[in-house]
Amino acid sequence: MPPFKNIYRTMPDGTLKHINPLTGTEVWTVPDRAHRPLNKTIHQPKPLQTASPENYCDFCQANYLKTPPEKNRLIHHDGQYQKLSHLSPDQLSDTAAVFRRVANLFEIVTLDYWLKNHGFQISTYQAQWQKEYLARPLGLEHVLKIITTKLKLIGKTPEELDQMPQVEKLRLAESFFAGGHELIIAQKHFQPGAQFDTDLVSSGELTSEEHYQYFRYTIDALIDIYDNNHFVRYVTVFQNWLQPAGASLEHLHRQLVGIDEWGTSIESEFEIVGQNPNIYNEAIINFSIEQKLVVAENDHAIAVAELGHRFPTLVIYSKSRQVRPEDHSSEEVRGVSDLIHACHAATGNQVPCNEEWYYTPRDAKVVMPWHILIKWRTNNLAGFEGGTKIYINPVSPMMMKNLVVPRLYELREQKRIQNIKIDSECGSQLNPLLYGKK
Repeated sequence: MPPFKNIYRTMPDGTLKHINPLTGTEVWTVPDRAHRPLNKTIHQPKPLQTASPENYCDFCQANYLKTPPEKNRLIHHDGQYQKLSHLSPDQLSDTAAVFRRVANLFEIVTLDYWLKNHGFQISTYQAQWQKEYLARPLGLEHVLKIITTKLKLIGKTPEELDQMPQVEKLRLAESFFAGGHELIIAQKHFQPGAQFDTDLVSSGELTSEEHYQYFRYTIDALIDIYDNNHFVRYVTVFQNWLQPAGASLEHLHRQLVGIDEWGTSIESEFEIVGQNPNIYNEAIINFSIEQKLVVAENDHAIAVAELGHRFPTLVIYSKSRQVRPEDHSSEEVRGVSDLIHACHAATGNQVPCNEEWYYTPRDAKVVMPWHILIKWRTNNLAGFEGGTKIYINPVSPMMMKNLVVPRLYELREQKRIQNIKIDSECGSQLNPLLYGKK
């Protein structure tokens, strides 16, 4: 594939220069700057004082009332997963939520943004839920307590809070019921039998089935955000794991934010895709096969150590003809989920990382495959990068693959991951991504 040869080259001194063909990001991996971040603890483990139910942070099971009202929750009962919607405060302790969906207390794109910039109107369904929730004394008390907490955190004094009319506080709380920035919160903070504060539950510590349910539940929330606000052009989905990756709490959760544009990253990428619609196959997957950068695959997805990223990055691409998560079949979603889960399990729960979802916006004329980036936040950007826009990534794509693959074999032997081929077991068929094809 001659057009892509110069994007990945090793200099005589051993410096690897690589450029991402979709973003143009230039990255150097310099000899002697490499380090091996896999499975290193971020601090010295401390003995854990166990609590049941868990009470380690505001997302824990004992603290259901420290988050805004639940839009819904997923429970596991009699061997089946069930969704319960709009529970009242007095019902929250009747079941254990495997995953919960709540509004983000501090929205990136606020409800006011939609109201004032687009004339958004809260749906009848959302308004009715809000009315019913606030009609219950415990519901009103809960909402006022949460909004008061928020106002304190943004600097309101006790005197200012006392003088603020209740009706104004309740208006500020409308975003709990109708906003478009949401959290999907997992049940467990620590692993069963945890002895140290490093025994956290990350995506990789879930079972394959739990991770699939987490994935499916996230996609359902994505659909709902679109359905509730027709001004939303794109719902960005991401997960920050551990503080260096931007997580405010070390409790597993994913975020969804509705926005009224695609963002410059997707817009720039689509300019390139418009010139070569098959670029994801040619420049990413086929190139990765040629350079032996394929990490793992199954029938529905393929994972590669992708070049040209500021941080060590695994990218998992859906092979489906469908280009949006919500249009994938359950089997296809499970295939993508299994591969994402395997990559997280291989990474371990002590590597700060971001999970970022990319897919074709609903109003796009060109298409991209659904793909998910797992970025290890193990290096810091500095002045050299800012001044040159050349990024020093100490872990090359091949080094990353060589870190992950042995761990994948171990996990498969332990039966913690399933239904995937690893490294040399993967096929060499070119153009395996079917996105947009009839």
